[in-house]
Amino acid sequence: MNKSMGKKSKTAFVCEQCGADFPRWGGQCTSCGAWNTIKEVRLGSSASGHGSRSAGYAGSLSEVKLLSDVNLSQAERILTGIAEFDRVLGGGIVRGSVVLIGGAPGAGKSTLLLQAIANIAERNIGVLYISGEESLQQIAERAHRLKLPAGKIMMLAETSVQRICDVLDDIKAQVIVIDSIQVMHTQDTDSAPGSVSQVRESASYLTQYAKKHQVSIFMVGHVTKDQSLAGPMTLSHIVDTQVMLGSTDDARYRVLRADKNRFGSVGELGFFAMDNSGLKEVKNPSAMFLNRTETPSSGSVVTVLWEGTRPLLVEIQALVTDCQYGNPRRLAVGFDQNRLAMLLAVLARHGGIVTAQDEIYANVVGGIKVTETGSDLAIVIGVVSSLKNKVIPQELFFFGEIGLSGEIRPVANGYARLNDAAKHGFKKAVIPKANAPKHAIQGLEVYAVATLAEALDVFSEL
Repeated sequence: MNKSMGKKSKTAFVCEQCGADFPRWGGQCTSCGAWNTIKEVRLGSSASGHGSRSAGYAGSLSEVKLLSDVNLSQAERILTGIAEFDRVLGGGIVRGSVVLIGGAPGAGKSTLLLQAIANIAERNIGVLYISGEESLQQIAERAHRLKLPAGKIMMLAETSVQRICDVLDDIKAQVIVIDSIQVMHTQDTDSAPGSVSQVRESASYLTQYAKKHQVSIFMVGHVTKDQSLAGPMTLSHIVDTQVMLGSTDDARYRVLRADKNRFGSVGELGFFAMDNSGLKEVKNPSAMFLNRTETPSSGSVVTVLWEGTRPLLVEIQALVTDCQYGNPRRLAVGFDQNRLAMLLAVLARHGGIVTAQDEIYANVVGGIKVTETGSDLAIVIGVVSSLKNKVIPQELFFFGEIGLSGEIRPVANGYARLNDAAKHGFKKAVIPKANAPKHAIQGLEVYAVATLAEALDVFSEL
């Protein structure tokens, strides 16, 4: 027999920290800088793979088509029945898509997915929950506690992706939950479940199956100590959508955020409240973050953020106090600390208010993370309010980006922000001049400013 026709075993050297591949072993990973994390792994057969299932999937994905011949009906979405979840996904579950959902232990990942597939199953759509960590009895007890209809939810306890795909061929489920991807393994890779190579190959195998058979897969992922998804970075590139489920600082609410979405907006947020009956949608998240005290205080200011596809009103608090030590502190919670330092420099240069000898603390109430620049003006006004001990009227709000030359730059979706604030009872707004509405908004008085100096003048008069 010709030896060249036999199966050959391949080896690779993979960093367990970041998933980088190397042709040979080394003490330090040149990609992430970690030491002693490069391990040798034995890959599957390099034969042509007449019996290789994954080779069959790859071949089906390689079929050449004209773009005009692609069937757009494949983009049909399945609604989960949870509006906040559907919003983060971009309008529902896309057939053939793979969604990776991560979060800290106890955040509610399994609960959210169990509630979603229970709703989907009630519409006679085949669903399968695959558990590699919990027993089926534990999941059944959770469904009973949440009072979910369990008569149409199929369950499977399995960790081999090959055997999972065999089962899927028989039952024809359309929505599958993999809980979790870290415990899955493929027979083509000789390494322990949870290793970088196993996680990567298992996710790739399941993704190829989803694309070929047009089934939608949810993968539950673990997180590391710094709240990032565990496993190789390639895991994020394999999946279509990556969402993270976390909690606010007071742990009363859960926030679902889309970090990657090929079928919707990145940065979209969904808000939930956790109780004994599971995760409940928060219909009006702005009211959740605007739970202000009856007695107004200096340094408290409201701004309107744009998160994904909707406006969100949040409260920002600033505190300016005398320096107790030689080096004044600058501390920001909820937004970039370097941006706070930049805004203070602009305030000194173009606003004439110097805070170099003061300690300054700024916080976004509710534990939400500000990732846009539309809150710049509100942060600066909050600092000035605390410094001068001037209370900001509760009916007043600010938004706008501040440039290094002291100009107030416009932000996206300005009219929608104004409308949402007016619906919540706000009566006055200080905004960029370029965002001034063409038509008056009933009950809202708008002050459009072009520079930081103008904004400070308006604030001193209100």
